[in-house]
Amino acid sequence: MRVLITGGAGFIGSHLCDHLLAGNHIVSVIDDLSTGRLENIEHLIANPAFRFEIGSILDEKSLSPLMKETDVVVHLAAAVGVRLILENPVHSIETNVRGTEVVLNLAARKGTRVLLASTSEVYGKTKKIPFSEEDDLVLGPTTLGRWSYACGKALDEFLALAYWKETGLPVTIFRLFNTVGPRQVGRYGMVLPRFVAWALAGKPLQVFGDGEQSRCFCHVADVVQCITRLLTSTQTIGQIYNVGSNQEISVAALAKRVIELTNSTSTIQLVPYEEAYPVGFEDMRRRIPDIRKIQTTIGFTPRYNLDKTILSIVGYQQQQASACFTSETE
Repeated sequence: MRVLITGGAGFIGSHLCDHLLAGNHIVSVIDDLSTGRLENIEHLIANPAFRFEIGSILDEKSLSPLMKETDVVVHLAAAVGVRLILENPVHSIETNVRGTEVVLNLAARKGTRVLLASTSEVYGKTKKIPFSEEDDLVLGPTTLGRWSYACGKALDEFLALAYWKETGLPVTIFRLFNTVGPRQVGRYGMVLPRFVAWALAGKPLQVFGDGEQSRCFCHVADVVQCITRLLTSTQTIGQIYNVGSNQEISVAALAKRVIELTNSTSTIQLVPYEEAYPVGFEDMRRRIPDIRKIQTTIGFTPRYNLDKTILSIVGYQQQQASACFTSETE
């Protein structure tokens, strides 16, 4: 199968490239490297089944030739992370909304199947736990830029499903819940790699708010395996799926566990939200996916527990630090 991955040099995209190439698929990537990193895919450049093009999904001239040569497009390219959305709101909205419009329009010309990456953020402030695919979405006011990401991704979903209903374009939507693992960086609010980096350095782990807000963290290896199953199943067309782990943990407990697993001398430092984010920032107390639908459809169950997930990030960061030290001393 010929697969095009938008944003394929990013954290999740690069792991998906590895997984698909190992399964003997042909993979093309387009990425403008605004948040993706060339080092994530450098080991693939020499592979004849892999093609990489630096470019924006907003540029139809760059994207169109790649789309014509693919059977399935996995649309991962997006501005992600709460901090990035708050710092660059115009670029983030244009990338997330206009970019998806370009991808869907080009795919519709050929009838190319599309897997659209969405996010747990679309559930907004709903208090119904766990989040189910058919639940109402409860978003905050437009005066708070924090909600533009959730609104933009919800619009992406509406547009994708409209293409499916009106034109028959085969689309599948998956909502990601806190995907973590090797290659993820701590910029833009990614909590687990920041915690690990601080713990390894013996620095205080900064926890925003009271630390009792809870999340579920899913290893990227589980996520890319799930995406691959979705794209090889026709049963998933026209459907929305939650993708994540349902092992819940508070952010404070997560910080404590990172310290324990790294044998660190770090302490936990509580930081008020007003010191970390602009005025009016809202955080969700709990975010837990109902994954029964995807379990029933494709048999997806996360294999990595939280400790194994944390240790994989620890190992990666230690390896990167060692490689950097070796390079500097040579």
